[in-house]
Amino acid sequence: MVGITYRQLDYWARTGFMVPSLQQARGSGSQRLYSFADLVQLKVIKKLLDAGMDLRRIRSAFGALSGQKSSWSWEDGEVTLASDGASIYALRSPEEVIDLLQKGQGVFGVALGPLVEEVAGEVHQLSRTSEVEEGYRASTSRSEVI
Repeated sequence: MVGITYRQLDYWARTGFMVPSLQQARGSGSQRLYSFADLVQLKVIKKLLDAGMDLRRIRSAFGALSGQKSSWSWEDGEVTLASDGASIYALRSPEEVIDLLQKGQGVFGVALGPLVEEVAGEVHQLSRTSEVEEGYRASTSRSEVI
């Protein structure tokens, strides 16, 4: 389902990296049961590994994420994880980007969409103000001439 071998899952469970939430294996022949949130995490891990991120960095990033878990959950889909190959970032909104490998260090980001809309609105407002002022000057200068 997530594309990770049984052997890898076993290793991660034994080392405490990715322990199943519902049921851990207890002896030979027992099963591990993973929750939906566990499956989402495993899928994310697989995607990061496939993209070339090393497991040590993924472990570190997941550790940082678990420290911030009070404000989000794996199931809500509101967080986007991104990587530039050197670090892993959690994006909650265009204004909130967190570098997970730098102890949750905030990263400054500018979302261009809202910025473009803001500037366009200000330019439009400025042009309307300018038109009104020109109309006022024109009417004032006529009244002085008369």
